[in-house]
Amino acid sequence: MLTIAGSSMKPRTGKQMRELGIIRDGALAIREGKIVAVGKTQDVTKAFRGNYVLSAKGKTVLPGFVDPHTHLVFAGSREDEFEMYVEGASFMELLNSSDAILKTTRETRRTRLEKLVELGLERLDTMLAHGTTTVETKSGYGLNVEDELKILKAAKRINQLHCMNVVSTFMGAHAVPTEYKQSPDEYIDLITEEIMPRVAESGLAEFCDVFCDRGIFNTEQAKRILKCAKNLSLKQKIHADQMNRLGGAEIAADIGATSADHLNFSSAEGIKAMTQKGVIGVVLPAAVFSLMMNRYADARLMIDSGVPVALGTDFNAGNWILNMQLSIAMACHFMRMTPAEAITAATINAAHAICRGNEVGSLEVGKRADITVLNVPNHKFLGYSFSVNLVEKVIANGRLVVDREKQDEPVFLSKTE
Repeated sequence: MLTIAGSSMKPRTGKQMRELGIIRDGALAIREGKIVAVGKTQDVTKAFRGNYVLSAKGKTVLPGFVDPHTHLVFAGSREDEFEMYVEGASFMELLNSSDAILKTTRETRRTRLEKLVELGLERLDTMLAHGTTTVETKSGYGLNVEDELKILKAAKRINQLHCMNVVSTFMGAHAVPTEYKQSPDEYIDLITEEIMPRVAESGLAEFCDVFCDRGIFNTEQAKRILKCAKNLSLKQKIHADQMNRLGGAEIAADIGATSADHLNFSSAEGIKAMTQKGVIGVVLPAAVFSLMMNRYADARLMIDSGVPVALGTDFNAGNWILNMQLSIAMACHFMRMTPAEAITAATINAAHAICRGNEVGSLEVGKRADITVLNVPNHKFLGYSFSVNLVEKVIANGRLVVDREKQDEPVFLSKTE
């Protein structure tokens, strides 16, 4: 059993990321959705008698995965875009031709809220079946007042209906919509003066994110949006240095953001600044893989520099990955993270990247009983075996919601069932 205990107050850094708190022949006791005991089986069973007992003998038990970076709510797909990447197109070429983000924006705008909820629930079922129990999701496929709010309302409804826990981020600054292509600063006015105040007042989002990159939002525009977010008591995140070295990591440190995400081209100076300010670096190797880029974030430099590294999928219409196990494998294979470091990044550090480190991400007394059971003998199979789903069981909020010993599909449960 991997407890990853002792990190609820702050994320793990450096060599701490390899410390998984392994208990061999371990056991957990759960009451009313919370963990009430963790320890050796003989000690836990002496203190507690369970009404329902699950055996995980020969298996690997660990916290449910936390995915700290997704774009869950959207309509449509972009398989044609994938074929264009195969033929040599770049993300910026597609974005400038109104494909990529803007194509998904058009399809999401014309999709009703109820359908977006339905799509989101289906995607969460797949994530759950692969061991994820908490997920962050961003808006950013509306790019106007009505549709940005529609996406966030859909995310709120999805969180109410599904047994997984969903954390919402406002990302109106995902791209400049077609109608503002010649006047991007006017679109920023709309974000800061109308959309974001309404988001903050309604409580539909906890975070604000901005895509800071060449040809999207420059550093001054990103700072303006994030400073506005801070004034409205929205926590700050930034898509930083994904396509170019633009100083996104430095902005994250300067403003004191919760996290800086992507970081493929971040400088050593930017990483050092993040270390000094305690900014979490969220690495997203699947996005690099999907875009057929050759530049992955330098996770080794980050870890060695003391940056707390988290790991996510970046699930979106152009990066159709719903499986954190695959993200872990990619982190190991392409970024030279050890399996232990990648697991820490996908659990407790990912929880801290969305300010949930005191609730989920480790197996400790008082935390929510979100638990994944893998049908493998040890944690090193994560990264080593990545062609099949290793999950056998998933417990969310103390309830067994996936049991692949008995069935192939997840058991859908709402929070109130």
